[in-house]
Parts: sequence; structure tokens; C-alpha cells
Amino acid sequence: MTDQTFRHPDQLRADFSQALSDMYRTEVPAYGTLIDIVGSINAEHEGIRSDGERHGAIRLGTASELSLIRRVFAVLGLHPVGYYDLSVAGLPVHSTAFRPITTEGFNTSPFRMFTSLLRLDMLPDALRETAETALAARQIISDPGLQLLEKAEREGGLNTKEGEQFVREAVAIFAWRKRANVDLTTYRALLAEHPLIADIVSFQGPHMNHLTPRVADIDAAQKMMADEGLEIKDTIEGPPRRNVPILLRQTAFKALTESVEFKTESGWETAHHTARFGEIEQRGTALTPKGRSLYDRCLSEKDFSDFPDTDEELKMQGLAYYDALGKPLTYEDFLPVSAAGIFKSNLRDTEKAHPQTGTGNQSAFEAALGRPVLDMFDLYAASI
Repeated sequence: MTDQTFRHPDQLRADFSQALSDMYRTEVPAYGTLIDIVGSINAEHEGIRSDGERHGAIRLGTASELSLIRRVFAVLGLHPVGYYDLSVAGLPVHSTAFRPITTEGFNTSPFRMFTSLLRLDMLPDALRETAETALAARQIISDPGLQLLEKAEREGGLNTKEGEQFVREAVAIFAWRKRANVDLTTYRALLAEHPLIADIVSFQGPHMNHLTPRVADIDAAQKMMADEGLEIKDTIEGPPRRNVPILLRQTAFKALTESVEFKTESGWETAHHTARFGEIEQRGTALTPKGRSLYDRCLSEKDFSDFPDTDEELKMQGLAYYDALGKPLTYEDFLPVSAAGIFKSNLRDTEKAHPQTGTGNQSAFEAALGRPVLDMFDLYAASI
């Protein structure tokens, strides 16, 4: 008799998060150093939800890939929240964050996946055709994985054994593969246009770009990363250090240079690719639309002296979200300026200059996704 008891999506997500972390620790040993740093700092602080709290980042090439990933993540209890236009920083992608949408979901498995889609419309015609051809030739999920996905959608879930198999197949989507999906000439053409384009188009699948643990004190983490000899960013992205942390602060070590095998007329040739890096985040209090507007103004003026720095003032002025007991709500989302800053800091000197003008297209992104993204402010308001 088969087990027809479905494993809860929150538990599947917890399994997925741990398996993904295990895989990435093997692929990028320095990630293990970050985990150790985070663990040592968090052990000295209260209020961190889980040492297993983290977010990943992936980059997809086509609308069909985004739709497929949305379906995979739905089985894991991950929902698309927010629209992020990274073209404001000259990056040819737009994004959403897949995450839980309930307090119980975050308490069980606080995992998120920042998911970007290549803006093929921002590419020159000839290069766009090259990219479309390369992306059309790849299948990012295995046949067994697709069969399990369809079974979950058809029957409303997966039992324990099926869930274990599905998690393995889902993690495999994001594995690093040393052999490229394009030849070396094509890779160099993509790289010359923009390193992000080369990273998205050139490989057999959407490998993890980074996996980010949450730390209680990012300034302490920055110092410990330097002490460990990691090549880190000069500055921490996001708000300045405050008595009451708000939104999101992030730092990272620089991207790895990795060997990749490219097809040539005479066989395989090794070249190098730089994209994957290590990141740490510190999450603060979620801001209301009024608070976010004030934050954005302070950010543009590079002066945060007008932004209140006590819970009492933030609550009284309606700048941040607090629950019925007066406890601040954690910011569960991302900042486009910070995301772009992290991305750009890891492109090194191969980055090609692009005009920094916003050309966001949320309707096109949602059409590719297959559903509207959720509004983060609505979710926070529903939690108080």
C-alpha cells in the first residue's frame, strides 16, 4: 500500500534549503566559511529565527524557464513577491523574490530565492538571436523531475518518498556544470556585451549565483570575513548601521574565477568564468509605504539623520510595521539598489558600461511568470 499522506510544502522547502546548502558548500568551499562565521555570531544574539535562514539567487534565460521555476517553487511553498527592475543600474534583468507568505511558513523554513530573468529585449538583434538559440537548446529540469512536478500539481502534493525525490531533482536544477552550453566564440561575444548575459546564456542550467545566510551583526561579519582572508566588498549595501536595524544590509566576498570547458572545432577548450560569490545579509524591521518613501528620500540625499532610530518613533510615525504585541515585523524582501550593487561589485573590470535608466516592464515579467507577483506591503499589513 502506498503512502498517500502529503509532505507539507514547508517541510519540503526545509529539505530543499538544506540540500541546496549542502551542495553549494561542496561547490564553493568558502561558503562553508561564511556559515561558520554566521554561526559564531548568531550564537551570541537572541532573536535570529534560524541558523538555517538563507536566500539564494538564480538567473533564468527565458519566459518558459521562469514559468517552470514558478511551478517548482509552488510545490515548495514559495510565492513570487515584488517586482525588481535592475535596469536602473544598467543590468539586463528584472526579478522577483520567491518566499513564504505566512509567519508559520517563515518559522518552519525561512528560505527565499531571488530570481532574475534575462531581458532579451535589451540585447542587440544579432546577439538576441544567438542567445535565444542557445537557451532554446537546453532543458533545465530532468524528465523524472518534470514528471514529479506534474504529479504534485495533478494530485495536490507528494508523499514522503516522492518529496525526497522531488527535492533531489529540484536541487539538481541549480547545480554547477563545468561544460558550457555554447562554444567559446559565442561565450566571448556574450561576455563582451555584458557578463550577466554570458552567465545566464552560456551554461546548461541556472546555477546558483550565491547562497546567503542571515547574520545578527553584519559589521562583525564583515570584519571576520576580512580576518579569514576573504576578498570582500569595501562597503556594506543598504542602510547605515543603526540602533534599530531596518530593511536589509548585505555584504559579499568577490566572485570566484572558475574553469569552464567550451566546445571547439577540435574538442573541448578550457577558459575561465567569473560569477559565483558569497554573501551575508542582516535583516531589520519592515517599513510601511510611508517609511519606505522616507528611506528612499534619505538614500537619494545620502543623509539618514531625518530617519527616526527608535521603535517608539518608528511606530508612532507609522514608518514601520509592528504586530499586536508591539514586536517589529522582519523585512522579508529585497532592495533593488542593493541587489544591483552586489551584482555589479562581482562583475569586476569586465563590466560593460550601460545607461542607468529604468526600463521596467512588470506586465511582461508577470506574463512570463504566469501570474501576478504579490505586493509585499499587503502581506505585511495582513500580518499585524
